[in-house]
Amino acid sequence: MSRITAVDVFPVAVPFARRFVLGSGTVGTPDQAGLVIFVRLATEDGVVGWGEQRALPSWSYETAETIAVVIKRHLAPLLLELTPFDVELFHARANRRLSPAVSNGFPFARAAVDIAMHDAAGKLAGLPVHALLGGKVRDTIPLCSAIGVGEPSAVREHALASADYLAYKVKIGGDIDADAAAVTAVAEVAADKPIWLDANQSYRPSGLKRLLHALHDVPGIHCVEQPVPSTDTLGLQRLRSMIDLPVAIDEGSFTAQDLARTLRLDAADLVVVKLCKSGGIRSALKTAQVALAGGLEVLASGLTDCGIGFAAALHLFSQLELALPAELNGPELLSDLYVDNLDIVSAVATVPTAPGLGVEVDEERIRAESTDLAFA
Repeated sequence: MSRITAVDVFPVAVPFARRFVLGSGTVGTPDQAGLVIFVRLATEDGVVGWGEQRALPSWSYETAETIAVVIKRHLAPLLLELTPFDVELFHARANRRLSPAVSNGFPFARAAVDIAMHDAAGKLAGLPVHALLGGKVRDTIPLCSAIGVGEPSAVREHALASADYLAYKVKIGGDIDADAAAVTAVAEVAADKPIWLDANQSYRPSGLKRLLHALHDVPGIHCVEQPVPSTDTLGLQRLRSMIDLPVAIDEGSFTAQDLARTLRLDAADLVVVKLCKSGGIRSALKTAQVALAGGLEVLASGLTDCGIGFAAALHLFSQLELALPAELNGPELLSDLYVDNLDIVSAVATVPTAPGLGVEVDEERIRAESTDLAFA
């Protein structure tokens, strides 16, 4: 079995194609790039696997520096004892080295490694990643447009430019009047497409109730995601009894264990599954399985992933029943994905079928644009 012999980390500042703002702050603009950590694994047979994760400390606690240091100092030594097929063993040893505390420890760093292991394992086996997971049940995945917090004119323009997309995810930021105006502007051009509200922890139950009252005549609103702080699961529980709209949990549920507690409290109707917060592909699948077993619907999302992370998400979500089109927003929001061989036509992505992740990584450009984070 081909063992991992080298682990390289490349921090790259990836430009945004447009300004994108969440309720928790700005993600990026054309003049403000976001740092992505690319991971390259090599095996003794010369097979290379790639992973990536974006650093977004306003969304979760990991920074570009911590992701890079954790991989180089703590995870790489574990990988050099393993093969790319030893994904579960890697996570078990990582749990012992970096305590998961009450959720999971350094999930973004681990997700980057997990994706690279799956890519290398698929290439070694001559199989696409979805085949390693049990096989896909669909060949294509429709996408949802991600519309950031902004003035009504700006969000309306974005919605019009995203007319091919099958749904709209509208970010709201905690200002009731501004949010109501923005959602209404999107609804005016959305036709019959569903609207998915995402507060990114910017509301309290009473404020959200007032917002939804202001939007009571707006058609097509499907659900509201993570309106309250991630630690306030009881607030999420109270909110479900106060409003008629289905509630989704995101930042409040990183792992299958987190979601099991949420189910016990009857605090959500849907769960947002992301590779980054789960710590990788297998852990994300476990969360989805707990959700479906517990009667919760699954929403697919990303965190402005480049092409490597986007491809990994396609493999994962190709075997899951999704409540809405997938909000995998990298192709929409970034100026470049650093890969070739992705097939996206009219906001519908085709699941790759070549071995591994099925994309061709622009290694030369990643190496050329890699930056020094100045950690010892």
